[in-house]
Parts: sequence; C-alpha cells; structure tokens
Amino acid sequence: MKNKKIIFLLIFAALTSVLYSQTNTTYNFLKLDVDARSSAMAGSFITAENDVNILFYNPSGIATLEKSQVSAGFFKYLLDINSGNAAYAMKYKNIGYFSAGIRYVNYGSFDKYDENFNNVGTFSANDLAFSVGYANEYEGKLFYGANAKFIYSNIDEFTSTGLALDLGLMYKIAEYDASLGISLLNLGTQMSSYLDSKENLPLELRFGGSKKLEYLPLLFNFSFNNLVEDTEDFIDRFKNFSLGGEFILSDYINLRLGYNNQQRQNLKTGSSIGIGGFSAGIGFRYEDKYFIDYGFNSMGNIGATHRINLKYVLE
Repeated sequence: MKNKKIIFLLIFAALTSVLYSQTNTTYNFLKLDVDARSSAMAGSFITAENDVNILFYNPSGIATLEKSQVSAGFFKYLLDINSGNAAYAMKYKNIGYFSAGIRYVNYGSFDKYDENFNNVGTFSANDLAFSVGYANEYEGKLFYGANAKFIYSNIDEFTSTGLALDLGLMYKIAEYDASLGISLLNLGTQMSSYLDSKENLPLELRFGGSKKLEYLPLLFNFSFNNLVEDTEDFIDRFKNFSLGGEFILSDYINLRLGYNNQQRQNLKTGSSIGIGGFSAGIGFRYEDKYFIDYGFNSMGNIGATHRINLKYVLE
C-alpha cells in the first residue's frame, strides 16, 4: 500500500507541475487565469471595473458593478485537461456587494496500476474552489473586499481540502482615468492532506493598475504578480509582470492583447519559444446585457489554451 501511495503522489506532482512551475505548494490551479477576458490580457486584471469575474483577482472590484451580473465559462487546457468557472454578484440594499464564484479543473482519465504494476482500471483527478465574498466602497474612490474560499481536490481515492481568504483594495484616480489595486490571494491552510504531511497554499500578492489613454480608445493594464515568491534578489520578483490592453473598436466589439513575462520565462525549452507568454482575445456585447468573450494564450512549443465566457447583466 505504501508503494501505491507513492505512485499516486508522483502522478499528482506531475499534474500540478504541468499547470504551474511553482511545485512547493498545493492547489496550484488557483494561480491559473480564470475567464476569457482576463486571460486575453495576460491576467493583468486586478483593477477591472464592472466585471463580475474580478472576484477571482481582486474581490474589492465587485463594488464597481453597476448592476448584478452572472458569468459562466469553459477553459480548454493542454492534453485532456479541461476547466470551467462561474460567478455571480449583486448589490444588496445599502449593505454592500455580495458575490459567489466557483472554478474547477478536470485532469481527464488515467490508467491505474497497483504496486506490482498490474493495470487495475482507471482513475481521475479533479480540483475545485468555491468562494463567497463581500465588497463595498468609500466615497466612490476606495473599494475594499474579501472572499472566503473552500478548496477541494481529489486524485483517485485520495482527497484534500483547504480554506483560504482573498483580500483586496482598489483606488480610483478619476482625474487621470486611472486606478491602482492590490490583492492578497489564497491566504489559508490545508485542512486535510492527500497523505500524511500538509502542504502550503499558493499564496500570491499582486499589485497593478490601469489607465484609459486620452487620445486612443485603449485601456492599458499592468500587474506585478507573485510578489511573495522567494528569490535570490528582491528585484527579481518584479520580473513577474504582465501587461494587457483592451482596444474599444466600437460599442459592440473589444480587442484584447496581453503579455506575461513570468510565463514566457517558464516556457523556455530551447532556443525558440515562439509567441509563448503572449495572449489575445475578442469580446462582443449586445444590448448592454449580453457579453461573449474569447481568450487565446500561447504556451510556446507546448501548445495553446482557449477560453470562452458568457456574461449576462441582470436588470
């Protein structure tokens, strides 16, 4: 039985390393970009306004919603790995803004072997995170919010659970059409582990901002990610940045581009990585209540990922 547990542990480690290069933590799926709009801008999304999916990046942004929103999306990852997400947010009287979100990852089916390497069927692996949040604003400039998050993961008969907290602040500088934001994500603990020892959650500190350009129909976004990551030189942490732009082509169509520097460095497998780390996407709007977004992210020589999201604004 001990050998069998070791085999499963090695498989799980391989799965999570595919998702993200940071392997000294568990639940690394939480560091993946979530919806199509944010991923098209390389995850530089912590000051996004009037978008329910901001709850996955900075819970304070929920307080910028003009009306209640609901969103659902599908994420086609590498190999047979698929993911989905859903989110809902609303304002309740003068109490504040409330939200709920869920994201999951299914890693597909794998052949199962015992300690003697006999095939005994198949097994699957899944990750899931469910969050509920609260946000509010002060004088229309300062926005604050928090999410409580429950995390569940399984690989065959082995399961793990965790609890985490997301915290966020956003400040709007109206005279410059700009915003700054900061968020601390996945602050928590693993309640139950797959085997005997517990692992750390993928704690992440992000800082970023956005600016609407005066003479171009462009919203420019930037974000510094993984600012709590251990590095030999403190300055090296700021190499983990992403840039994104959203071009407003018309009242109904937006074009998006992005660049993730950390992802591009992690994807280096040889002398050429093509457009690894770059992303793009497009968004369609109809009658100010129906939204369809698509996001494409290049993984260099490994392949590419695709996301699509549908969003509806409630009256």
